[in-house]
Amino acid sequence: MRKMLVYIADKMADFEISLTCNLLGKYGWEIIPVAYENAIITASSGLQYVPRFTISEISQDSDIDGIIIPGGFHFEQREELTNLIQAYYHTGKLTAAICAGPQYLARAGLLENTHYTTTMTKESHKELFSGSGEFPFPEKTYIEKPVVRDGTVITAKGVAFIDFSIEILDYFKAFTDESEKREIALRYQPSTY
Repeated sequence: MRKMLVYIADKMADFEISLTCNLLGKYGWEIIPVAYENAIITASSGLQYVPRFTISEISQDSDIDGIIIPGGFHFEQREELTNLIQAYYHTGKLTAAICAGPQYLARAGLLENTHYTTTMTKESHKELFSGSGEFPFPEKTYIEKPVVRDGTVITAKGVAFIDFSIEILDYFKAFTDESEKREIALRYQPSTY
């Protein structure tokens, strides 16, 4: 069975990754939630999650396919997460983040030469950080799109969580063909308006 790490933290926007985890599970991935500490995590939804491992317990050269980072109101970036993100990127593993989650990739130096998108703007960053802290995103590689895939890096705006899920599965060539990809996308994005 293939394996995927999902970074979890208090106040994460769990809705942004729930479909991704659901679909990866259906396509044969084991989802491994990881956090800084081995403690219950309370998401912005109020749902609680338990990490299976701490980040420091994860071997950087393990048989894990990559890491997915949700958005939300969690901002602490410890060295062990930065090191894991960098190691996965440099060994060709998936590094995916959605909404405000790409800030972790930016602080790890991945976005200097990698195209990306994010929901976070300079204004929202100032508001969230009370005007302190440097805006971590390089402007030169930003693309105003719902989802951006550049090599092994996939980023998305928070409202594009369905497209984010589809893009991750497509990255791993999980779909047998384009019609299966379209069918899955339409199943979760029916036109109801």
